[in-house]
Amino acid sequence: MKNKNVGSYEVVVSDNPVSNFLFNSSKSAWIWLVIRIYLGYEWFSAGWDKINSDVWTGAKAGAVVKGFTQGALAKANSNVPHPDVTGWYASFLKHTVLPNAKFFSYLIAYGEVLVGLGLILGLLTGIAAFFGSLMSVSYLFAGTLSTNPLLFILATWLVLGWKVAGWYGLDRWTLPFLGTPWEKMDIKETKQVINKV
Repeated sequence: MKNKNVGSYEVVVSDNPVSNFLFNSSKSAWIWLVIRIYLGYEWFSAGWDKINSDVWTGAKAGAVVKGFTQGALAKANSNVPHPDVTGWYASFLKHTVLPNAKFFSYLIAYGEVLVGLGLILGLLTGIAAFFGSLMSVSYLFAGTLSTNPLLFILATWLVLGWKVAGWYGLDRWTLPFLGTPWEKMDIKETKQVINKV
């Protein structure tokens, strides 16, 4: 027998107190600040080194990306049941990254700097963390460990806590101005809200 009432109404499941504290309360913003600054520093310093390197953004741009990609492709060709690099990702590396190594070299270097700046400044924190996690998981798919698992986990947490992760940063003013996650406010209303805090 079918229940005709199923799907005719919305059920809102409340967050548990820990999730509510971590992801919705500005009281948890200091936790996110520590994670954000650490992660931002890691991305910014890695990208800054690349921007100032001849093999990333100089005359030899693309050399490191070519070498890295060829190393990842070698891991995909191994005769083991579960290679470090899966076939679909090896295909992406071979047909997209390798022929465009110079472009990806610049993209990685400047992308890391922008992610780092976004996290350090707390500006569009969730978006910056998302692109940081995308870079980390790309390196993991290419068979590289290093600090990437930790960076991926922390970035994923920041994506989950995006509403309050930038509270001690520029998101405190940027998100209400853009209308996310709260109602869009004009500048006068924003000043009133900030003065109350």
